[in-house]
Amino acid sequence: MGLFEKIRDGLKKTRDALFGRIDKLLKSFTKIDDELFEELEELLVMGDVGMYTAEKICDELKKRVKEEGITDPSEIRRLLEEVVTGMLSGGQELDISTKPSVILVIGVNGVGKTTTIGKLAAKFVKDGNKVTLAAADTFRAAAIDQLEIWAERAGADIIKQNEGSDPAAVVFDAISSAKARGSDIIIADTAGRLHNKKNLMGELAKINRIIDRELPDSAKEVLLVLDATTGQNAVNQTKEFREAAGITGIVLTKLDGTAKGGVVLAIKEELDVPVKFIGVGEQVDDLQPFVPEEFARALFADESSVAEPAPAENKPDDETEQPEKTEEFRPATADIWEQIDAEAEAERQQLEQDEEAKKRLEAEQQAKEAAEAERLQKREERKSRAKKRNWSTSAAENTPAAEDDDWLKSWREGADSQ
Repeated sequence: MGLFEKIRDGLKKTRDALFGRIDKLLKSFTKIDDELFEELEELLVMGDVGMYTAEKICDELKKRVKEEGITDPSEIRRLLEEVVTGMLSGGQELDISTKPSVILVIGVNGVGKTTTIGKLAAKFVKDGNKVTLAAADTFRAAAIDQLEIWAERAGADIIKQNEGSDPAAVVFDAISSAKARGSDIIIADTAGRLHNKKNLMGELAKINRIIDRELPDSAKEVLLVLDATTGQNAVNQTKEFREAAGITGIVLTKLDGTAKGGVVLAIKEELDVPVKFIGVGEQVDDLQPFVPEEFARALFADESSVAEPAPAENKPDDETEQPEKTEEFRPATADIWEQIDAEAEAERQQLEQDEEAKKRLEAEQQAKEAAEAERLQKREERKSRAKKRNWSTSAAENTPAAEDDDWLKSWREGADSQ
């Protein structure tokens, strides 16, 4: 199966859900008018393209229709493919121009970050590069184990330390090893703890300082791995990570399992972050470099043009071809993923518990501080009254709050008598 066929098949759900509806819409109109563009914009928004991007696409289409004098609604399909291609173009090339080049890979748990690193490593090794992997996600032992499996499968070197080690130290060791072994590319797996942006920024800043110091002239990419099935949430993640990490590109995984592939447009147009790789399947070679022209062509591919399988030849009864029995594909790292999912859920629950405990402690501390402030205030008030009546300060301090002084008793008796 060729590159285009892989992308076309991987985008089938998005094509059927979004651009299939657009086809039906265009066929239902006999002329191009505002109503057509309004319904087109609505379909684009529903397809996770985003309001801003949908409006921009329709504005560009209106402009092209006017400039080219188009009156046939079916021509909108061709224009739409060209507009989408233009929007997605630019910045998608991966910069690995130096030896070694460095790729930092970040992303929240569960998006396929470590698997993406393994597939990237396999691709680079297949292309004749020597690759060193840095297991710098030291917060989860499963991440290190999984990366080891991928390193072995891809034929890459791996540098690791024990769970809980300093991620920057792992990257430093990887750089030293890459220099000694003559590696072409260093790929670093990093922790994707978006729930604490300050710690994430601090960790990545430390790693970047190590890279800048040890490889000051190296090409460096910071790739954010996103799960396409999350739709517009992927846009929100990109915003957060862009502020925290200065990302240079996106790897969009699981496009074959979602109808929300339109989010690619929103990420590129709204955030000006290029998509550099897309994942359209579970196999190693299903992680493909992002080519805007091929992507747009696959989105608008005519299903009727897909060749039907050739008819089976007549065979003797005893040689009748039986349906091929295929085992359900299960990635070699499936057990690792189950462990990762369990640990991610346990980590989330632990974070919630820690947050609740922190709030309780803060509330208790605030109550103690308020009680102490009230005690000190009353103490100062007694001192002030004692001074006015020429009492000794020590006497005022030793006077119980419930029996503050004689004047209070007299006041009460006077008040009671009124």
